[in-house]
Amino acid sequence: MRITDRRSSYSRGVVEALLEPSPQRADPVCAVFGSCGGCAWQHVDYAAQLDAKRMIAFAALQRIGGFALPDHIALPIIPSRSPYRYRTRSRVVVAAGKVGYRRRRSHAIAATRRCPILVEDLEVHLSALADDPPGTDGEWELVAGRSADLDAPATRALPLPATAGPRLWLPVGEDRIGVSPGVFVQSNAGLLDALSSAVARAAGTGRRVFDLFCGAGFFTLGLARNFEEVLAIESNPVAAGDLEVNLREAGLDNVRVLASSVEAALDDLEIARLHPDRVVVDPPRTGLGEAVAEQIARAEPGRIIYLSCDPATLARDLSVFDHHGYQLIDAQCFDLFPQTPHVEMLAVMRRE
Repeated sequence: MRITDRRSSYSRGVVEALLEPSPQRADPVCAVFGSCGGCAWQHVDYAAQLDAKRMIAFAALQRIGGFALPDHIALPIIPSRSPYRYRTRSRVVVAAGKVGYRRRRSHAIAATRRCPILVEDLEVHLSALADDPPGTDGEWELVAGRSADLDAPATRALPLPATAGPRLWLPVGEDRIGVSPGVFVQSNAGLLDALSSAVARAAGTGRRVFDLFCGAGFFTLGLARNFEEVLAIESNPVAAGDLEVNLREAGLDNVRVLASSVEAALDDLEIARLHPDRVVVDPPRTGLGEAVAEQIARAEPGRIIYLSCDPATLARDLSVFDHHGYQLIDAQCFDLFPQTPHVEMLAVMRRE
């Protein structure tokens, strides 16, 4: 190992020679592994990846959140159905006639026409783009889903930002979630039902629930079946519009949709006077931040259900709730992103 960068809390280095491979080492299957900024763990056996992700989640809760985890929180991790061919949404880059992904810690392109984590229907689009690159540089969104009746697979490949294009549908439990171009959707279709079911179990039933950062309604429709009232807040107006359509198609009329930032919505005096039984949050990687976490705590929900793609920002935000008298009662992980160090984490806090 040769150290290339020393910092106060960590160092970076490069492996110059492999003297003896670990029994947990695997052979990468991608031609651009090591240069592409997407997958970083193809050289790690999948079982070892899962163990490492549990350790990452544990460390975040203990070191960043300051939680002494009780014995009943075992922090299980739900594996992906497949460690490859799982990804149903991706962004690829077109630049100077090359198509691929950003190189690690660089804006340069790792050009490729193959990607083993994409479902096969999306790899077809990637190969087509690489064979005949568009004349305009930029990002393209590749998405795989189902037709409106859910009977047939459907895909789209569009340059971003996309102002128009076909909606795709995702089957989630007894519902279908339609999404427009550019709208965020979870990218591991094999774990959608597991995620939805876990959040529904954690939320339970009640009178009123807030669904914050709700997107096109991945959790909203299920919550609407278990609560008398749902307040759904989403800052992306296109995603909020998708949610309105999805609710109408499902015949649900007990959801109020606000196309607003979460912080601005919770500052509204009318909403501030509402006291939800539950709050469900699914923020971006940056997390809630102290201001929004404080707003949620002041609403005094009986339970907070927090889904995060970054255990570090999750642990930071949970510590705010802890200071307001909330107790961590459950946590589990989902491996939505095999071959990467990223792990999805669901935490449940109860007001004492």
